[in-house]
Amino acid sequence: MSVMRTKSIEHSLEDTEDPEFKLKKNLTAIDLTVFGIGVVIGAGIFTLTGRVAAQYAGPGVVFSFVIAAICCALAALCYAEFASTVPVAGSAYTFSYATLGELVAWVIGWDLLLELMLGASVVAQGWSTYLVTFLDEIGITWPASIGPASDFGWGHVNLAAILLVAVLGALIAIGIKESLRVNLVLVGVKLFIVLFVIVAGLFYVSGANYDPFIPDAADPIEASGLTQPLIQWAFGVEPQTFGVLGIISAASVVFFAYIGFDVVATTAEEARNPQRDLPRGILGSLAICTLLYVAVALVITGMVPYDKIDPDAALASAFTSVGRDGFATLIAAGAVAGLTTVVMTLLIGAIRVVFAMCRDGLLPPRFARTHPSTGTPIRITAAITLTVAVIAGLTPIGKLEEMVNIGTLTAFTLVALAVPVLRHTRPDLDRAFHVPWSPAVPVLAALVCVYLMLNLSIETWLRFLIWMALGFIIYFLYGRTHSRVGLRERGEAVAPVEVD
Repeated sequence: MSVMRTKSIEHSLEDTEDPEFKLKKNLTAIDLTVFGIGVVIGAGIFTLTGRVAAQYAGPGVVFSFVIAAICCALAALCYAEFASTVPVAGSAYTFSYATLGELVAWVIGWDLLLELMLGASVVAQGWSTYLVTFLDEIGITWPASIGPASDFGWGHVNLAAILLVAVLGALIAIGIKESLRVNLVLVGVKLFIVLFVIVAGLFYVSGANYDPFIPDAADPIEASGLTQPLIQWAFGVEPQTFGVLGIISAASVVFFAYIGFDVVATTAEEARNPQRDLPRGILGSLAICTLLYVAVALVITGMVPYDKIDPDAALASAFTSVGRDGFATLIAAGAVAGLTTVVMTLLIGAIRVVFAMCRDGLLPPRFARTHPSTGTPIRITAAITLTVAVIAGLTPIGKLEEMVNIGTLTAFTLVALAVPVLRHTRPDLDRAFHVPWSPAVPVLAALVCVYLMLNLSIETWLRFLIWMALGFIIYFLYGRTHSRVGLRERGEAVAPVEVD
């Protein structure tokens, strides 16, 4: 049995009509765009922008965001072509199954699961911190014994994070359209506050803070042992700060503020007109988020000299420095609303990826059954919600955040490489959207992603290899022999899913 067998596009589309696994097609281009904005605009706009300006690039961080956006756009183009050609749940997992083979598809699915579940857990912990801050601002005290803690350890329970994940999991189980209605409201609140901060901040911008716009180069970032980037260990290349090279180093950091637009592709099967709406949703959300990031970067570095920016609470401290303490409450409220949408979107993405893998038989298919009234996979939703709640509420995460990034970049790389492969193997497919200048653009996208992966620490790579080893064990013990594609390949009947 070949582990590189592929699942034809026709079989993928045929599976979407199976009544046991059928998802409702409710989403429009606006839904998808809001979905993308909801996951991309999160903690990054409230903290990352100021931290990178203070430590890497000064006001030149604006260029870093533009460079990172261009890098993301290269990957987004590849996602847009695949999502419109193969409108099936699962995103990069489904795309790679049709082009690069089953084993690669499993690797991608396993990577996406790492990205989405761990990402939701990390953001849920960040949400609990902002919630406590917001409650403090309005005179309500959340008990420290069941809230976020700076010395978060194994014996501590973060009830706030657990409750958030549980509520969002229940909402997602009710239905994708209902989830996105709540998402739409919260994204609206988040965008209003972000735009308010931008407009209000303009009145306190000083041109003197932009001089110099690109500060002189400083010493490289010191790192050694397992904490050093892989590229430093392998080639002796040290991350730079400030100057032109500092802007490039900053681009590697702020790239991760954009992670999440690919989650739009996981909902491809639920789009009403995927060929038209998916490219619009993916590229539209990326464009809007880029404009907001650049605007916020200009405001922060214009309000406060870059070397005096508070890296932990850039926006709030910027307004405090000009005597507007009351804005801290508004910013905390925006962060609570913003991070809620991020957690919800990441949960939906994780559920859809596992759904696709179960439907293909690589994981137990019975878990993929959708509820006849809600049209959602209830069992998978419950399992993912429970797992994320446990991770967010009971475990210290710390530097595991970088694992979110390495899983994402691995998926980006393989999707980019799959575009020219599918162009060669299936030139007959109707492509509603084409990546321009293929294969040059897909190859460039893959190279950029590999470069960014090399900038992650050695300990992140080691943890990633352990996660992948666990994935290979599950695949060879279960997925390889239960694969629906494998059953068809051997001429065996694909048994219907048991109904309880």
